[in-house]
Amino acid sequence: MKKIFVNGYGSIGSRITSFLKDDPEISVIGVGKYSPDDDVNVAISRGLNVYVPERKLNDFKDFKIAGTIESALDDCDLVIDASPGGHGYKNKKNIYDPKNLSVIYQGGETTMGDEAVSDLLFNSRANYDLAIGKKHVMQGSCNVTGMGRILEPLRIKFSNRLVRFDVTLVRRWADIEQTDKQVTDTIEMTEKPHHGDDVKMYFGKDAPLFVRAIKVPTRQMHLHIMDIRFSGKAPTPSEIHEIFTNEFGVAILWTAKGTKDIRDYAKNMGFNFTDTNMIHIHANMTVSIDDTVQMMYSDDQTGIVIPENHMLMQAMLFGKSYKDAFSHTESIFNMKERKQKLESYFARKN
Repeated sequence: MKKIFVNGYGSIGSRITSFLKDDPEISVIGVGKYSPDDDVNVAISRGLNVYVPERKLNDFKDFKIAGTIESALDDCDLVIDASPGGHGYKNKKNIYDPKNLSVIYQGGETTMGDEAVSDLLFNSRANYDLAIGKKHVMQGSCNVTGMGRILEPLRIKFSNRLVRFDVTLVRRWADIEQTDKQVTDTIEMTEKPHHGDDVKMYFGKDAPLFVRAIKVPTRQMHLHIMDIRFSGKAPTPSEIHEIFTNEFGVAILWTAKGTKDIRDYAKNMGFNFTDTNMIHIHANMTVSIDDTVQMMYSDDQTGIVIPENHMLMQAMLFGKSYKDAFSHTESIFNMKERKQKLESYFARKN
């Protein structure tokens, strides 16, 4: 049994630990916390050992702390770094590299420039095999992960017929549980969004992909508007939808009027953290005109990267084949069942 330490207990750390406890191949040593807040007791109430930086021990004197992060990492096979963006690189230099640890980093980090945490940005649909045996790998952000689930099946199906992708990312302002983060009443433009360059790390640096991004005042999910240009006449909407019929983590919905409809359904069905962990193609919005297909799909923000972390962990720790890792992740997340429930509830009305 391999031992995992989750360094951070926010949106990602809390989610990934909730699934790892059901994995018989994994033992979670504990989680790292940096702020003495209510989440410390939440983690403890969920049966997790909480560790803190040695220099901050005194700040946590009112909590039942298991020890220091530094000591916990001495008995660890892999770290899932779920710290705030930018801290992963600092942790790499100050803690992980000196201890020669294997680490998964999250989308707030980078694979480019002086503060790169890895030379590999992971997307299970596009480059799973490249992560086998790697010691440092970055998991793409939710938007970057979501684009991979759409782009790679299109590339496999249409290959040389694809001419260009134009994607507008309509990003949510904050996660649902980030109640301390104010949702501002404005539409904010993102200058030089990193998402396109990140996607090209696995899709190819010369890929004809063009990305723009805006942020809107909602907590309910991201929405991507994608225009796909083909050489010659574009496929019909039904031909596009057919590609994703059996695709992992992609649900085809017809009657969801907005992202909150999907989130409310996930809540009513008791899905963990009200996540679906997938992409939702809004099939009624798919249009084919001349050489272009326009499609819209919503992206389950933080939730979508959790099964990706699980897939990546298996590549790095066990060197599993994609088929074996996929099967094991499905046994933990039950994505196929949730996809069927979503598609049935939001099915096309005759």
